[in-house]
Amino acid sequence: MRAKVTSLDLMGLWAMIFGLLLCLLLSAPPARAQATDLPILFDARERLVRPDVSSVLRLRFLTTTDFPPFNFTDQSGRLSGFHIDLARALCEELGLQARCQIQALPYGQLVSALEAGQGEAVMAGIAVTPELRQRFNFTRPYLLLPARFLMQGDTVLPRQDAEGLFGRKVGVVKDTAHAAMLNNFFPDIEAVAFENQDALMKALKDKQVPAVFADALQLSFWMMSPAAAGCCRFLDGPFLSERHLGEGMTIMVGGQDAALMAALESALAALSKDGRLEEIYLRYFPAGLF
Repeated sequence: MRAKVTSLDLMGLWAMIFGLLLCLLLSAPPARAQATDLPILFDARERLVRPDVSSVLRLRFLTTTDFPPFNFTDQSGRLSGFHIDLARALCEELGLQARCQIQALPYGQLVSALEAGQGEAVMAGIAVTPELRQRFNFTRPYLLLPARFLMQGDTVLPRQDAEGLFGRKVGVVKDTAHAAMLNNFFPDIEAVAFENQDALMKALKDKQVPAVFADALQLSFWMMSPAAAGCCRFLDGPFLSERHLGEGMTIMVGGQDAALMAALESALAALSKDGRLEEIYLRYFPAGLF
């Protein structure tokens, strides 16, 4: 399954919505992309050893086309997205541009394709599990997707943080990681469960609830979409929890390729330290998640 940090289904209608919104957002003035800073996941003082990768004959990243804004097919039919740009940046950092390839496969085939040697690494939001750790190597996370509160813009609260919602109803999609997280983190908030994301967002817009708690990625794109009509804004957060949302976005590498995993991890650290990772992030998350 996809990384727990995403927790909600991003296929079908949401994929279409994300694709359309990205076309609009990526053509917007650059000033809109200064919403917030990307959390630093690599210590600038740490010196990661980079194994020699000069003998690598091919670095093929496996991904999908149905996980926008991370990987999707744009209007011209070209494979695009955060993961695509990140893969190219990693190849450049490692000096492997000429041997760099990116291939899209159905999500259900990624694990078996990597195991069969059809690629060297997977970037597609695969959840890190104990079973997969026995078979593959994983880099450190390069991106976390937090939970956030989204509230009606005209709602008056006694204070502008989560405590302002204590004793109030907050919508959440039932039986999700975010529902469990809301209950555990904020027991003083009255959770109202909805069947799915569409029902949740409709309830917020119709003012059935003053706020909702969900994946910041979906909330940020919905908030900027025509469907929201400028109704809502983020409140407090971001909120992170490895227990509920998983380890974050990582690169999965073949289990026998510890040297490549270490090289990719050192390249991620380099991109983080010099700002290239944040630059790519701002291309695809103009509203900011944090």
